[in-house]
Amino acid sequence: MTDAPTMTAAEVAPLETHAEWRADDVADASAWTLVLDPDQVGELDAALAVARAAHDEVLDVRLGDFPLPTLGPILRGIERELIDGRGFARISGIPVERVGHDDASWMYWGIGLHLGVPWPQNVKGHLLGDVRDQGKSPDDPTARGNELGGVGQTFHSDGSDLVGLLCLQTGVSGGESMISNALAAHNELVRTRPDLAAVLYEPLPYDFRGEQAEGGRGFYFVPAFTRHGDRLFVRYIRPYIQASQRHDDAPRLTDQQLEAMDAYDAFVKNPDFHVEMTFAPGDAQFINNYHVLHGRRSYVDDPESGRVRFLKRLWLATDVLADEDRPPRFAKAGATSHWSAKRTRA
Repeated sequence: MTDAPTMTAAEVAPLETHAEWRADDVADASAWTLVLDPDQVGELDAALAVARAAHDEVLDVRLGDFPLPTLGPILRGIERELIDGRGFARISGIPVERVGHDDASWMYWGIGLHLGVPWPQNVKGHLLGDVRDQGKSPDDPTARGNELGGVGQTFHSDGSDLVGLLCLQTGVSGGESMISNALAAHNELVRTRPDLAAVLYEPLPYDFRGEQAEGGRGFYFVPAFTRHGDRLFVRYIRPYIQASQRHDDAPRLTDQQLEAMDAYDAFVKNPDFHVEMTFAPGDAQFINNYHVLHGRRSYVDDPESGRVRFLKRLWLATDVLADEDRPPRFAKAGATSHWSAKRTRA
């Protein structure tokens, strides 16, 4: 079912404690926000011109096509902080209102290339995904979070090393981004209930949301927690775990698994373990998908006035984590997945 060995209560241990934080530790937004200065924005303009001259399609742009001589090293430092430090960062000042949505998306793609390699986000092969109201109902068993409008989303993982969100446009109200320290929550669960932490090292069933390989079953297995050396890899989307139960051939969740998820959720949702931020156009958030979970508050759009929340999403594979630093399941952000057969825009 999974390549990760299970753990006993005696074997689980706090991991990567240097990357733990509490809300008070990250209360100063300036510590995790890079506000682009005029020279850095000028570098983005120049890199955009290089990329536009070389390619007609943004997905064809590679790292060498988007030179950032002084901003690039700063981004590499952010990448290192994402993997080995705080686990999240915000970049503010991408000139969306001046250059428009399309050119801003090219700039965002170029910034992403300096942080990692883009990977498909769904079976359609979307590399530069849309996060906006796409008319899907929350009751639709094939709907994914980026397609749902208005509703809030609980803390969850995505399917890559790093996840990026660029705000192109805000709605009328709401939609605040929330980030929880999944690693710290894991460590607290280990310290207080190692028996329940051990349960979450065992495989859990996940709903494929209709995006399984042709002829494949509608669910897959992955543990919430995977230890590889001294690193922790968290993969946790409780709504998809619960949705797996719609498949008759999926194993039923046990009382112990439900208790363990409830105990973990209590830490994840505790305000002491998370931080909230408001997006403005030109803000780009990047997170370590294995150390932090992300969610959002509900929001209100007004299509008649054009005030519609619209974000672009990147899933990125980082080379800060070498092959030997990863469990096999997390090899290069799903490079062997059937989702990788296509490379398309949203």
